[in-house]
Amino acid sequence: MRYLGIDLGRARIGLALADDILRTARPLRAVERRNEKADLDTIGEVAREYEVTRAVVGLPLHMDGTEGGSARMARGFAPRLSAALGVPVELFDERLSTFEAEDRLRARGVSARDMKGLVDAEAAAVILQGWLDRSAA
Repeated sequence: MRYLGIDLGRARIGLALADDILRTARPLRAVERRNEKADLDTIGEVAREYEVTRAVVGLPLHMDGTEGGSARMARGFAPRLSAALGVPVELFDERLSTFEAEDRLRARGVSARDMKGLVDAEAAAVILQGWLDRSAA
């Protein structure tokens, strides 16, 4: 089985991959958002290329666990993504995923200037790894 992690932002969508054997998420890339149809088409191309069997979309909850506009956007996007991909899509709490992604990139020596283009895919990897770790328990 192959899994696709998705960090759904307003400007970019981060993508990450993992499989059932290694169970280690790795950042793939970030794509600029255009419109929902184009976004679904792009994610669909990636899912088909990597033969993805399940997707995990980050659910951006507030620190107190409540949902705001971004969480509602993710909740609305997930079923449309599942229909477009033809695979199950799960939501996973992504609180602090961007901070962890930035920490990982800094630890690898990535400059703040270069981080912008990498942080979304890294955040998708954080989300996917969290889901993998939880589902293994």
